[in-house]
Amino acid sequence: MDWLEQLWLADYKLPVGKISKTAFDWLKENFSWFFDFLADTMELLIKGILWCLETPHPLIIVALAVALTWYLQRNWKICLFVLFGFLFILNQGYWDETAESLTLILASCVVCMGVGVPIGIAAAHRPRLYTAMQPILDLMQTLPTFVYLIPAIVFFGLGMVPGLIATVIFVLPAPIRLTHLGVSNTPAALTEALTAFGATKRQVLWKAELPYAFPQIMAGLNQTIMLSLSMVVIAALVGANGLGVPVVRALNSVNTALGFESGFVIVVVAIVLDRMLRKGNA
Repeated sequence: MDWLEQLWLADYKLPVGKISKTAFDWLKENFSWFFDFLADTMELLIKGILWCLETPHPLIIVALAVALTWYLQRNWKICLFVLFGFLFILNQGYWDETAESLTLILASCVVCMGVGVPIGIAAAHRPRLYTAMQPILDLMQTLPTFVYLIPAIVFFGLGMVPGLIATVIFVLPAPIRLTHLGVSNTPAALTEALTAFGATKRQVLWKAELPYAFPQIMAGLNQTIMLSLSMVVIAALVGANGLGVPVVRALNSVNTALGFESGFVIVVVAIVLDRMLRKGNA
């Protein structure tokens, strides 16, 4: 480092940390009303989904999951696998934690798909917009996930809401990129033919681009679910309930049994959700 000091580089350190702190302080001071509104909206969404999962008997939720799997897959083997997966979770006594994690995952899917798909469509129609967005998407995907927790705590405190916000920031690039890929790869001959017959831009979107991009959009949904599930442990560090809580507790107490037990349940949930939606990605 001596030669760097001779060049005075170390004496002229760019104030990245100070600028970031100043920006977050300014946002918190001037847009607290927006963050309060966002927190209330996200909390309402979380409570609604959690109520739907916890109010009925667990076996009713399991039956609905199996019925949904049959509707999507038409394969009794996968339905049987989903059934045994949820029964394993019930056997291990992790139904409440699983419901809380599924709430975080479903809320993340609602937000990420609701925001990511329209942005992906807009980016596919405007190449310059996507070019400008790429560095931001790269930053969202490559920045260590623990860094997201700091502004999440600053703006939203502790609980499920900051866990959901951190998850959304990490997951959102996936549906944006895959929607952009699907829409932008729609054959030009197809869109030109529709336009030649008098179709409007909206009709071209609904009749050609979205149907053609549907497999990629479903792949984005699958990636959203899997990436959200990977965040349950990290979200537990900011007070989010779910399967991440016993993992963190096992880590703090060096409890091998609890760690493997909760870890296997997370794996089962991930495989079950993947099998339920795999056909849509084909």
